[in-house]
Amino acid sequence: MGHATSLSHFLILSSSRFSRLGSLTRLLSKPTSLSGSFSSISVTGQGFRCCCSVATDDTSPSVKKRVVSGVQPTGSVHLGNYLGAIKNWVALQDTYETLFIIVDHHAATTDTAALYLACGIDVSKASVFVQSHVPAHVELMWLLCSSTPIGWLQKMIQFKEKSRKEGVENASVGLFTYPDLMTADILLYQSDFVPVGEDQKQHIELAREIAQRVNHLYGGKKWKKLGGRGGSLFKIPEPLIPQAGARVMSLTDGLSKMSKSAPSDQSRINLLDSKDLIVDKIKRCKTDSFAGLEFDNAERPECNNLLSIYQIVSGKKKEEVMEECKDMSWGTFKPLLADALIEHLSPIQARYQEIIAEPEYLDKILSEGADRAEELGAVTMRNMYQAMGYYQRRRY
Repeated sequence: MGHATSLSHFLILSSSRFSRLGSLTRLLSKPTSLSGSFSSISVTGQGFRCCCSVATDDTSPSVKKRVVSGVQPTGSVHLGNYLGAIKNWVALQDTYETLFIIVDHHAATTDTAALYLACGIDVSKASVFVQSHVPAHVELMWLLCSSTPIGWLQKMIQFKEKSRKEGVENASVGLFTYPDLMTADILLYQSDFVPVGEDQKQHIELAREIAQRVNHLYGGKKWKKLGGRGGSLFKIPEPLIPQAGARVMSLTDGLSKMSKSAPSDQSRINLLDSKDLIVDKIKRCKTDSFAGLEFDNAERPECNNLLSIYQIVSGKKKEEVMEECKDMSWGTFKPLLADALIEHLSPIQARYQEIIAEPEYLDKILSEGADRAEELGAVTMRNMYQAMGYYQRRRY
């Protein structure tokens, strides 16, 4: 979800349950063994990666399940972020109580917020705030670090890859412990589901393991002896893996994920790219010499990627795209794809310009969102401090 030094985040939080704070909830998810695999819950890619004593009766059909997700917006937000995450979030906010985290540097805060809103995040259904304005994220991270075995963090792919490049001796402690911050982002709000791509399963697996470990170490009768209600401190989150758009690949290499960190800007379509630049990038993108176009041919990763992008931005079914494009040449298909991208992104770009021109509007959204998030996160922190035996000020 991002770099270890990026401690300023956004979080988008549905406001539907704040009025219910005060009574106790019955946790729906019981700790389960993580020695094997866990099941994924799929959501469609059409349309468009945290409550221990939180109020409401979760058995009520009127109570929505909670979803938490995030994306790293350092640099330009690109098509992979949008199709793989943000576009799905817009649909999820209608079905779930949603919290969407944006791992961000301070300088890009308002730009990123404006893009999220322009993409369809609805402030009447969700609230947006800067994560660093809610200290409970970092507080919970520290508590989780005290319960996370070093061996678990050493297995994280991101740490192994980056420390190999930088040298283990030069790798920062923040890089090593950053998975605990990501876990805190999820668990602070007692999420039921976390939308993730296929390549991000390890992060949700770790969050589940840490939640289960904390429940075992501090929950149940141990917590009750300290004056708590007993039971689980955290829900065990489940992954939501979109059926389409979950992994958008590079325009220069169909086997590599579209990424901000790729040295060439040609490898990605940024959401704010001009029409001419989109046409140029699609014209120059890597293809192959096979006749016709087809999905799911392992020997044609670029073809599958470009067809998948076209399917999502055009809103067509896979079968419709196959029938439309099967006999096309690249010279015919590339302008078709470029036009579909421009048509899809133009309203987002126009709305972005409207929002970014109103800084007071964005400031108000961020301020109100932080107030609401602090109220909800305080419940989890109060329970954690109590269960771990801390002497508390009357802050939580």
